[in-house]
Amino acid sequence: MKRYILIISAASLLAAGCNKKLDQVNPNAQTSASFWKTSADAVQGVNAAYAPMLLDGAYMRFTPVLLDVRGDDIRSNSPWTAISGVGKFALGTSDASGYGWAFDEYYEGVYRCNQVLDNVPGIAMDADLKNRVLGQAYFLRGLYFFHLVNLFGNVALPISSPKSSSDFFSPQTTEAQGWKQVIADFKAAADLLPATYTNVSGADANQLGRATKGAAMGYLGKAYLFNKMYTEAAAQFKAVIDLGVYGLMPNYKDNFTESKENNIESVFEVQFSTTVGGTDLGWQGIPTSTWAKTSARAITFGAPNFGWTDVQPTLSAFNEFQLEKTTDGQVDPRLDATMFYNKPGEMIYGQSFALVYANSSYLNDVFCRKYENGDGNKANEYDWKSGINERLMRYSDVLLMYAESLNELNQTSVAAPYIQKVRTRANLPDITATLAAMTQQQMRDQLAHERLLEFCLEGHRFDDIRRWGWLQDATKLEMLKTRDPEFNNYQAGKELYPIPQGEIDNNPGFKQNANY
Repeated sequence: MKRYILIISAASLLAAGCNKKLDQVNPNAQTSASFWKTSADAVQGVNAAYAPMLLDGAYMRFTPVLLDVRGDDIRSNSPWTAISGVGKFALGTSDASGYGWAFDEYYEGVYRCNQVLDNVPGIAMDADLKNRVLGQAYFLRGLYFFHLVNLFGNVALPISSPKSSSDFFSPQTTEAQGWKQVIADFKAAADLLPATYTNVSGADANQLGRATKGAAMGYLGKAYLFNKMYTEAAAQFKAVIDLGVYGLMPNYKDNFTESKENNIESVFEVQFSTTVGGTDLGWQGIPTSTWAKTSARAITFGAPNFGWTDVQPTLSAFNEFQLEKTTDGQVDPRLDATMFYNKPGEMIYGQSFALVYANSSYLNDVFCRKYENGDGNKANEYDWKSGINERLMRYSDVLLMYAESLNELNQTSVAAPYIQKVRTRANLPDITATLAAMTQQQMRDQLAHERLLEFCLEGHRFDDIRRWGWLQDATKLEMLKTRDPEFNNYQAGKELYPIPQGEIDNNPGFKQNANY
């Protein structure tokens, strides 16, 4: 877990040694004991628990890298091995750049959530507001733990703030224990959170972006699905559907632009902005008021001449979009929302793609379009500052995860309409009857295809591959290698990232993941 170190100045030590009367508490310095007094403190506290998601190791940059680059839909030729080593399964323990920053930021989030959960119950405040604050803290802690367990495996699970130096280290747990805690946190959140904030009163009224009941149930279902608890997963996804809060945006592309954030399809998203906060990038360390609330994903994933191109779609993913035409004979519209490529009239950042890349190898390559400001909103991404929110879970994901759960419960025909809902938004032919007549295995293969097209560049593909057991299936693994040669480097155990070496060195009893 992240270490919390008390830093005492040399001057303070000298003063304490010379005259004990000077060893006093500063009445103007705010501490945990003096801060948690009012409902405003409670809201500020839970607001702070969201903040680590905006840092470099989290959704500002590296969490999308860690989730995306290992899939067969994504590749990396980055000169920085902290990125290219992700897709090549080549990260080591000598340099924790990237994955180690994510590890730290998730635990920073856990620590802040624990402060809320430890202190807010004792505050005299409106009961409904208190429930919403606690519900958000449970949700966020569940989300941070979700990433820790899913990406790193056997991790520490601190569920209270350290009270003394002896509490700084929590023991390493098993993945099973980790998933149990994730599920418990999302359950607690679902019981406390409202479906929306439009009909509540208090400091959080009408505020978009806060965790909701639907988000908690969606992630609870996802945790169940990842653990093959299909009955429980299906129940949660159906509950999200039955809330009646969510729907599919008519235009798929609107899910990845700044102008259509927090729309009806968004179950939960991380809030970035170019108009709030300071001007400095939020890297690592103690946050300051000068830090911006912007994302660096766009420059990291950006096309040549406009960004660093550390991340690109694979050509096999590009070809997958060509397999089926729309009802009017066109290419799946999700392709043009996902990738820049050389097609007639293609524009990139207000310029002709064909002219920008004329006489270069880039002309016949493909580049990331989702979450880029490439439709004329900016000249390029070199200011490092994008305000596009990161959509962590969309309603289409709920529909397809529900269909997957039903199929695993041998209810394949029941699953079919939920898959077609997603296809219909892409203007693909209605094949509900064909889907309903599929065998369970045929439906699994169909879902793999449908999910790649719907969620390419959204950080879901490698999790899907792991969940489906493809890494242990020799035939499927060979297929992955043909689709993305980076899989030639895969070894059993490398589906998890290494535990940062500092954690191994400093936390007694911690053991490294296999094959690191």
